[in-house]
Amino acid sequence: MMSLKLYNTMSGKKEVFTPLVPDTVTMYVCGPTVYNLAHIGNARPVVVFDTFFRLLQTHFDTVTYARNITDIDDKIIAAAREGARSIESVTEEFTAKFREDMAQLNALPPTLEPHATHNIDAMIELTSTLLEKGHAYESQGHVLFAVESMADYGKLSKRSLDDMLAGARVAVADYKRHPGDFVLWKPAADEDHGWDSPWGRGRPGWHLECSAMIRAHLGDTIDIHGGGRDLIFPHHENEIAQSRCAHGGDYVRYWMHNAYVDIDGEKMSKSLGNFRTVRDLLQSYRGEVLRFALLSAQYRTPLNFSAELLDQAQATLNSLYSTLREVQDVDVDMEVSLAEEPFYHALNDDLNTPVAIAEIHALCKQLHKATAEEKPALKGRILAAGNLLGILEQDAVEWLQATASDDAISAPDIEALIDERQQAKLAKDYARADEVRELLLVQGVVLEDSREGTQWKRKSE
Repeated sequence: MMSLKLYNTMSGKKEVFTPLVPDTVTMYVCGPTVYNLAHIGNARPVVVFDTFFRLLQTHFDTVTYARNITDIDDKIIAAAREGARSIESVTEEFTAKFREDMAQLNALPPTLEPHATHNIDAMIELTSTLLEKGHAYESQGHVLFAVESMADYGKLSKRSLDDMLAGARVAVADYKRHPGDFVLWKPAADEDHGWDSPWGRGRPGWHLECSAMIRAHLGDTIDIHGGGRDLIFPHHENEIAQSRCAHGGDYVRYWMHNAYVDIDGEKMSKSLGNFRTVRDLLQSYRGEVLRFALLSAQYRTPLNFSAELLDQAQATLNSLYSTLREVQDVDVDMEVSLAEEPFYHALNDDLNTPVAIAEIHALCKQLHKATAEEKPALKGRILAAGNLLGILEQDAVEWLQATASDDAISAPDIEALIDERQQAKLAKDYARADEVRELLLVQGVVLEDSREGTQWKRKSE
């Protein structure tokens, strides 16, 4: 089997991935804080690392993928107060909705889904160890990590401590010895959620949770840790500090981070009003369309999320399903030699999904021209690629019927595509011209070329 290369944030370069234990992989990805619905930015790491999870399983016998649920946090407490609800009511509702929404994106369930509130003992133990080793201190009811106690603090984000503090999400407080010191354990008011500890009733700091859950469920050192690039500092930097100072070792061997999702060219944020929840988007687009759109850019590239991107994803999937509909009665040969497949080579090169998608298009073109004897193998190769990407798993006829029942393409959009097709023909880009005809056909629009030009009509007319 070919080697798998991934970009390691720690080293700043692509590396060949080799697990610590032969044929066994441990991967942890930071999951949601369950106080609200998941937005499309939350969905990107879910889709990216689900695709990576699928790929890893083609290489290794055992792949343990853990994605946590943060079910205790200041934001959760605030949401519960605002709604006059219990914390458990809030977290149970939004954990269930998160799972439902991610399932709509064809994301497989992770192997493990540790909850922060189920691992408080492990967090207290980790805090005690850091105190004993001189890396933490008590102050005004808090226990804090002393960043100056770690010689290479900042190695992941590649900045000095002073650089990291400038404009970063660092809370300045009079109980800190250094502004960069971060909370391991914080006091809880009597009316707030809390647990008994050697330092009084309180609750864990955000960074502490992942370090403790990783050790409790996966061990002192794991192969891969993933998440959005916004977590590099302070969250992942602080995880490294806690775990390495408490237990030594590497903690994480390969760090992977996906880039941001922008909405219409602007970084997504609630303050800009461009906050898009997955649940809202699912009212207009099927989950597979959202997934395809998220995979249309390589995961380390910022993704501009827009209606145009979603419409293009819908049209492309319609075209791919139309190809599969043409061979619905053809037996499928699933004996696919992945090592020989260009789409598999692309995914093994740091999860290059755009190239893998292009290779699916190439296979579809081959299928259109294939003999009856060649079609079963080509169909199997297309479905194998789709399985790795988490797409093309629906019945082709049902997919296209559902598409046809959606709002029909407008006349101006049809005319615009016909103009694009004409320009493609003038430029001798006949592949694109054929693709436009196919896209329109999938949407029930038939083109008729003549000397007078191109006319169109809907199939129902």
